[in-house]
Amino acid sequence: MKGHELREAFLRYFERNGHARVRSSPLVPGEDPTLLFTSAGMVQFKALFLGEERRDYARATTCQKCVRAGGKHNDLENVGRTARHHTFFEMLGNFSFGDYFKPEAIAFCWEFLTRDLGLDRRRLCATVYRDDDDAFGLWQKVAGLGEDRVLRLGEEDNFWAMGDTGPCGPCSEVHFHQGDHLPCAEAAAGRTCLGPACECDRWLEIWNLVFMQWNRDGTGALTPLPRPSIDTGMGLERVTAVMQGRTSTFETDLLGPLIGRISDLARKRYHALPDDDVSMRVIADHARATTFLLADGVTPSNEWRGYVLRRIMRRAMRHGRRLGLRDPFLWTTVGWVVELMRDAYPEIAAAQARIEEAVRGEEERFAETLDSGMRRIDEYAEAEGPGGGRPIDGRFLFTLYDTYGFPRDLAEEVLRDRGWQPASETDAAWEQEMEAQRERARAGAAFGGDEGAEAVAIYRQLSAEIPPIEFVGYTTLASPARVVALVDVAGGGARRRREAAAGDEVEVILDRTPAYAESGGQMGDTGTVVGRSGRGDIVDTYYRGSKLIVHRVRVAQGGFHEGEDVAVTIASPRRQGLRQHHTGTHLLHAALRKVLGTHVLQAGSLVAPDHLRFDFSHPAQVKDGEIERIEELVNEQVQANVAVTPVEMDLDAALRLGALALFGEKYGQRVRVVRIGDFSTELCGGTHLDQTGQLGLLKVATEGAVASGVRRIEAVAGSAALETVARRDAALREAAELLKIAPLEVPRRLQKLLDEQRALERGLRELEARLARSRADDLVAAARQVNGVAVVAARVDGLDADGLRAVVDRLRDRLGSGVVCVGSVADGKVSLVAAVTKDLTRRFHAGTLVQEVARAVGGGGGGRPDLAQAGGKDPAKLDAALELVYDLVARAGT
Repeated sequence: MKGHELREAFLRYFERNGHARVRSSPLVPGEDPTLLFTSAGMVQFKALFLGEERRDYARATTCQKCVRAGGKHNDLENVGRTARHHTFFEMLGNFSFGDYFKPEAIAFCWEFLTRDLGLDRRRLCATVYRDDDDAFGLWQKVAGLGEDRVLRLGEEDNFWAMGDTGPCGPCSEVHFHQGDHLPCAEAAAGRTCLGPACECDRWLEIWNLVFMQWNRDGTGALTPLPRPSIDTGMGLERVTAVMQGRTSTFETDLLGPLIGRISDLARKRYHALPDDDVSMRVIADHARATTFLLADGVTPSNEWRGYVLRRIMRRAMRHGRRLGLRDPFLWTTVGWVVELMRDAYPEIAAAQARIEEAVRGEEERFAETLDSGMRRIDEYAEAEGPGGGRPIDGRFLFTLYDTYGFPRDLAEEVLRDRGWQPASETDAAWEQEMEAQRERARAGAAFGGDEGAEAVAIYRQLSAEIPPIEFVGYTTLASPARVVALVDVAGGGARRRREAAAGDEVEVILDRTPAYAESGGQMGDTGTVVGRSGRGDIVDTYYRGSKLIVHRVRVAQGGFHEGEDVAVTIASPRRQGLRQHHTGTHLLHAALRKVLGTHVLQAGSLVAPDHLRFDFSHPAQVKDGEIERIEELVNEQVQANVAVTPVEMDLDAALRLGALALFGEKYGQRVRVVRIGDFSTELCGGTHLDQTGQLGLLKVATEGAVASGVRRIEAVAGSAALETVARRDAALREAAELLKIAPLEVPRRLQKLLDEQRALERGLRELEARLARSRADDLVAAARQVNGVAVVAARVDGLDADGLRAVVDRLRDRLGSGVVCVGSVADGKVSLVAAVTKDLTRRFHAGTLVQEVARAVGGGGGGRPDLAQAGGKDPAKLDAALELVYDLVARAGT
């Protein structure tokens, strides 16, 4: 059975058994900012398990794309070295949200494995939690397993928890016997293999059934859940290996074709050399992770998700080097992955060109990293002398890694070839630096949700109690409503309140509301709440959990109480600004894709009443002409006064229609599609104009980079755009008045003035260079001999660092052999440049020399053995500091 056939067989089996087939969610968890990546099938159902959300099904089945390469779930270092670990994998799963429980879950599992897949019952066994007598008995009753084939294991192996508190429960794993011919450390030591509890590959875990039946509180006490649920997961790669008679997932039809392509590219045979095999497996796995992460909107960077992606990509590139692949190659693997997986995941085919471009750019930049890292290694080796078996400085390795992105193991490999050895001191120094970095990261990290556990508990309970809140804000800005709950979250704590009085600021939950809660980049609404005896200002509207709309209300007069009928009114001018800028965002997105290409995808946005901010994937700066064309396309749609049409439909139908879905957003089976004629179609729950003509005008304010491969445009619409145009026009008129010319002549006149200034600056630089050369000739004549070495230490004021380097280069060339250190004072700051001719670098180090001199003027610096520069803060001490040069040369030369 092929991998794609197995994927479909699983989903169809559970559909036949009353489960709704649910699409895989993105690898970036849309509603859990604390999660690095989606690492299991249950992630998209977390709110359902917690009772915070309701859907129109109680059973679901998915094939979820997952990544485990950081945080709690991190398989990165094992990938390539084992037969079964992956960063990217697909998890088959079936879920019950308070519907069925252990008997049905075990029955479904056993029937699918033994009847639909036809696995040999004699090669299957189960593990259960040590105290789970129910599961122990069910495996015997349902599957007919003897007691010797149902193992009881401890909490580490067979108990699952969503976190330190919350839903949890025992789990049961199904293992497949791959054969006693596989190596086992226990058997090799003369002991008996531990079976499913062993670390060897003789028994392979293929399916994990989690029975969520308890709630754990802050004290660790367990109480039964009112609606026990089921969460199961089976790795597609593992079960495919079993079905295809392979002991390695890399030899299945899911990954084997990638291994074959890599083998052909490197001209190396798989299974010829163990080290080459590891590299081929790493590249095959990382090619899939790279393709899917980039497709889901992650971009390589030095922070969080982007950092993990960059690490995955660079690990693959380094293993390519080990296989002899010197030119960029990883980008070509994207097409191979798309070819294999486009039917199951069409989003990677749609994004192929963008992904290839991003990967190739990262490869080219990493080649530069390798080159700069090698230069640093050369400097280190030259400064420190022959290795002679000495340990490598761990701090140097960390600097290479942290500053230049140079992989530690590659640096160690290069230095090992030069006689250096990694040692325990290296590891200790590395860990010390790494821990310091972690402390800095922990100090700077700030996730939302400072309200504490009390608020979380309160809102979790309210989510379970309160029926879905009716949002009426698409059609009206005013509505009657009833106060369902009042919550005070002042001071970091949280408590339910029956009433609120003037001066209080509370979170108010209503049974219906016209107020839009912040989501999808659009800011929340403001407005007023008026009751029989009170009035309050809505200062913000947002979600608690996934569906609970909360109004932050500052009570201005009287008060409110639970159960009270109130009137809610939304600030109309502010809402109109939000509508203009949200519709403007859709038009801008569509125009960007038409002008720059379909690789452009939204990477983030902000819709405010007076401006919009739009982040998008694009590898280069957007040219002025392109921005003009983008504005032109948007304003053509505005002038055409096209109808903006929202409509609800099934998600699959919307995607077939060509609607753009935002990466990181979680969508239900029913979605809202906003169409603007034939120009734009997007999934969106935000508030929009009725006609594009209501937007008035859109003007781009700024464009720039925010991360590697991600650009940002800020724009304004409506009255804000008119104000921007008026300010620009006023500035142009003011410039024209200053220059005594007509406004339209300003650009030509400015260009003429700039050309004249550049000519003057060029002449000045040439004059300074002639003076510097003349001064250098005088200084050579005055060179002192110190222990047979010509030394020049002089002050040449008025020059910046570039000017000083020109003087030093001239001095070094004229001396032929010697030591030079020149200082200058400009704008109250000291600049220093030191140089040592090549024949003397084994005796004198320019970096060490300039550091000592800089210290004397209250500064610091450093550099290579032959050239270094520094700065200082105390010009009054420069002359005395330069005199030190002669003493330093005298001491170093003895």
